[in-house]
Amino acid sequence: VQLQASGGGLVQAGGSLRLSCAASGRTFSNYAMGWFRQAPGKEREFVAYITRIGGNTYYTDSAKGRFTISRDNAKNTVYLQMNSLKPEDTAVYYCAAKIVPLYSGTNYYTGRYDYWGQGTQVTVSS
Repeated sequence: VQLQASGGGLVQAGGSLRLSCAASGRTFSNYAMGWFRQAPGKEREFVAYITRIGGNTYYTDSAKGRFTISRDNAKNTVYLQMNSLKPEDTAVYYCAAKIVPLYSGTNYYTGRYDYWGQGTQVTVSS
């Protein structure tokens, strides 16, 4: 599957952005989806995860209460709504797809992902 992330940009602290990740090439609903980010000089870190059907989500602690991951399987797209942004959220954000069993839970958020998008830059100014 090919993944194309978009929606990044420059925003002031406290603002919002909505990232999108459009998938093509395979059946989107076969994949659980995750968002990751990598800040300059730091390792890539997990941000959010959503199961194949979209009924369950999981977030890193820093994203809880501010970010919301969702998906529209009819549009082959996963979203990351980011509110109350902070300068420390500045990073390149990547979407990733993972083959998991149909009714698997959020415990699959760890481990290897099968496909990655190209990343979209999010910059939060103070």
